[in-house]
Amino acid sequence: MEDSNHTVVSQFIFQGLCTSRELEIFLLLPFSTLYLMTVVGNLFVVILIITDHHFHSPMYYLLANLSFIDFCLTSVNTPKMTIDLLKENKTISFEGCMSQILCVHLFAGSEMVLLVTMAYDRCVAICRPLHYSTIMDRQKCIWLVVISWIIGFVHAINQILLILDLPFCGPRVIDSFFCDIPLVMKLACVNTDNLEILINAESGLLGIICFILLLISYTYILLTVKFHSKDGSSKALSTCTSHIIVVLLYFVPIIFIYLWPVYITWVNKFLTVFYSVITPLLNPAIYTLRNKDIKNAVKKLINHML
Repeated sequence: MEDSNHTVVSQFIFQGLCTSRELEIFLLLPFSTLYLMTVVGNLFVVILIITDHHFHSPMYYLLANLSFIDFCLTSVNTPKMTIDLLKENKTISFEGCMSQILCVHLFAGSEMVLLVTMAYDRCVAICRPLHYSTIMDRQKCIWLVVISWIIGFVHAINQILLILDLPFCGPRVIDSFFCDIPLVMKLACVNTDNLEILINAESGLLGIICFILLLISYTYILLTVKFHSKDGSSKALSTCTSHIIVVLLYFVPIIFIYLWPVYITWVNKFLTVFYSVITPLLNPAIYTLRNKDIKNAVKKLINHML
């Protein structure tokens, strides 16, 4: 046995979504279809907003970034999970495992902050419409997006540095379909209770701050619409409703996975699948394709192609 300060495990083994080979084969087509729909839907939104000059405004710029992050987030785990459905031995190298953790937290952290930025954008647009173009100019919008990526990067680096030097010298079976920090830490050859508290505190702080800011923003919007706006209130409420749905779909699984864990394996797997596969697919439909202007642009594009 090498020194305990050095990693001697070169790869980890996934147990996958379930133990039934028949069920895994059955799930291959649905998950492949969902991933394809997610990629096509999100990239279509990004390309449409970039190429159509009618959408060169802060709101659509933020929507394009959301779709790009969702595309990246689902591409970290879903392709390997789908391929592993065909394999009996589901393995991943130590480097690949650490890369998964880094990328998941990079895109997830960036999306949290981006959702707050989008809430701020809607808050300004609805509550101070006459000053919107001054407050949310192009340069400020770009800086807000850059800041969201920077915060996501710092969050991911903090997470990976805390577990990168852990000694893994014994068990290497992960009861999931991708590398997740709580599951990987259980395989370390040292006591990680204090480290787990530190990691959860760092992740929880970012998640709680973003969630509170989102609640404040949408509460302020709804109160403003209720007491000050008559014209356009239904449109504002429709916009807020779609945004709130996305926020709930995004944060509820995170809360139960990281902040308030449910120690039931199939529940955790379901929440992880929903978070990494289903939510990135629903975001374009709820956030973007419900937008009247984008729906009209899609109809014009289809008619032009036909």
